[in-house]
Amino acid sequence: MRATFIHGAGDIRVADAPDPVIVHPTDAVVRVVRACVCGSDLHPYHAMPPAPGGRSIGHEFIGVVEAVGSEVRTLSVGDFVIAPFAVSCGTCEFCRAGLQTSCSNGGFWSDARVGTAGGQAQAVRVPLADGTLVVAPGVDESTDESLLASLLTLSDVYGTGWHAAVRGQVAPGSTVTVIGDGAVGLMAVLSAQLLGAEQIVLMGRHRARTDLGVEFGATAVVAERGDEGIAAVRDLTGGGSQIVLEAVGHYPAYEQAIGIVRPGGVISRVGVPQYDQAPVGFGTLFGPNITLTGGPAPVRAYLETLLPGVLDGTVNPGRVFDRTFDLEDIPAAYAAMDAREVLKAMIRP
Repeated sequence: MRATFIHGAGDIRVADAPDPVIVHPTDAVVRVVRACVCGSDLHPYHAMPPAPGGRSIGHEFIGVVEAVGSEVRTLSVGDFVIAPFAVSCGTCEFCRAGLQTSCSNGGFWSDARVGTAGGQAQAVRVPLADGTLVVAPGVDESTDESLLASLLTLSDVYGTGWHAAVRGQVAPGSTVTVIGDGAVGLMAVLSAQLLGAEQIVLMGRHRARTDLGVEFGATAVVAERGDEGIAAVRDLTGGGSQIVLEAVGHYPAYEQAIGIVRPGGVISRVGVPQYDQAPVGFGTLFGPNITLTGGPAPVRAYLETLLPGVLDGTVNPGRVFDRTFDLEDIPAAYAAMDAREVLKAMIRP
């Protein structure tokens, strides 16, 4: 089969790889129908040191089950499935608590600990298949392209935006500010709207993206950054936002979150932090009684909640995909996303 490998910063290649096979009786093999490039894939694309032989990459995919191990009970060959970005057993204390990203027996894609490869490929071996994969009933690879796109968001970005809103305690009447107009930020806007937020300020400066954010439910857009952006949000929200959903992961976004949250408020971070230190002194979080929460989204925990609305067309999160690439062209997909020419690139193996 063909699969994607990263050999270092800016060096993405598609190469032959062994066809995946059942290794453990709890495995499944999934033929990938759609995959995508994530904003978090750009972090190694920017900074990964040279890797001789390359490292498999990609953590979002949907597809068709082609084989199952002898102990798999909830899946059958031919099922159309969604693969969350974390592999999880479904039975440990963390999975039972809805925190599958901390599964005692699982891990992530391209993870040597669990022997996984990346999802930007023609097929993938899925360990712990019963706990990881979720069947999308009535769907097959001939399903309408817009529905396939929305199902693909459930592997990561929609669930991550939902996680940001849930951890931020968004409820009917809430005032919410979302920092970041990438796919996760836009999904956070959509999630806040679905959870009943009354005011949703989107901080972003890419017009095509923020226009989509308004369609998803943003009531105002602030393009300014730094002190000017903080002042604009504080003015719009009457002194500060109750809830801030940070979907970027860079330190200036965290500083903006601190600047716009009001005393007693919540900052929910789902952008993977690209920094080690952050101010937590008396004047930043402790004194104003600000809650800092968030983390990698346990997407699997939210799928039963989010899937019905996608299947019946009530929500259309797949609109974040604005260009489709063939697998062989995936280096161009990375370059286009890095240049901000594409919001989110879908990959068609």
